[in-house]
Amino acid sequence: MRAVTQRPDSLTTALHQHIAQAIADAGGWLGFDRFMELALYTPGLGYYANDSTKFGAMPESGSDFVTAPELTPLFGQTLAVQVGEALAKTSTDEVWEFGAGSGALALQLLDALGDLVQRYTIVDLSGSLRARQQAKLAGYARKVRWVDALPDKFSGVVVGNEVLDAMPVQLLARHGGHADGVWHERGVVVTEDGRFAWADRPTDLRPPVDIEGPQDYLTEIHAQGEGFMRMLADRLTRGAAFLLDYGFGENEYYHPQRHMGTVMCHQGHLSDDNPLVAVGLKDITAHVNFTAMALAAQEAGLHVLGYTTQAHFLINCGLLPKMEQLAQAQRATAAKLIMEHEMGELFKVLALGAGEPWEPVGFVHGDRSHRL
Repeated sequence: MRAVTQRPDSLTTALHQHIAQAIADAGGWLGFDRFMELALYTPGLGYYANDSTKFGAMPESGSDFVTAPELTPLFGQTLAVQVGEALAKTSTDEVWEFGAGSGALALQLLDALGDLVQRYTIVDLSGSLRARQQAKLAGYARKVRWVDALPDKFSGVVVGNEVLDAMPVQLLARHGGHADGVWHERGVVVTEDGRFAWADRPTDLRPPVDIEGPQDYLTEIHAQGEGFMRMLADRLTRGAAFLLDYGFGENEYYHPQRHMGTVMCHQGHLSDDNPLVAVGLKDITAHVNFTAMALAAQEAGLHVLGYTTQAHFLINCGLLPKMEQLAQAQRATAAKLIMEHEMGELFKVLALGAGEPWEPVGFVHGDRSHRL
């Protein structure tokens, strides 16, 4: 029997009905973190669980956004310098990648690291992405395995590129036009005509810092991301972790001028700020509060080995000599990894270690750990 691919309109209708039922089951209101989780990860229907293309350099491919490994193989080749050092320093030979996307980064790391990696484990919840990864990594079939959960204890080097930003966040909104305004948790309801709409409820939840200024204020807190860091700390017995994503330290994250929050959607290489429409057909993300991630990891027993911009990290790991060997067009593309108005400044790298602390090569210049 031939498999039938769901058309986008039927897919989003089915997901819409599924979420609407979850809202009804919850009494008519669902916190945004749960809505985001259902929109992204509902089996077979959510954005990361359906068959849409997602990753790619050009909209014509049907993709929605591009990540650094799709932009240029130099990203993975340069990250491999840091991963290789970490494998040696921690006497491990396994890489664990979370959310491996198209498999491009895994292929780049495996090509570059060779026998330093004896096993490459991909932790990914998406069945459709797993099939794409398996096809791309067929040449490394004996080394690569897939799991949908971490074991109770493990060792090795963890890599996560644009993983934290896809973890569901709670939305907090301050109303009242002054710093002592009333805080609400923002959730989702279903209107009489069946659409999703915002609805706020008073809450005891607060951002981790006081936010000055008289304006209404919308922001996020990252309980699931912090939980992920604690789990990592609890289970990683020996090794290191390198998490690359867009975001800020706490003071910048909760700056009074950042009053519209950071939740963004991506579809067809266009961005918008409305996650309540085209559900299942577009990515939903939030910027990462790296202070919260580092503190959660540190309090659970990991060492913070470094925190810096992607530009500093890749340059420290030797990106520039690699770029010089490229043709002009390829060099211009690779430069987006480190240019301030592209990925260089907004993207950060957080390094964590289990065991004796050490100084990774990616943070020898420009380390910003003191700003966390």
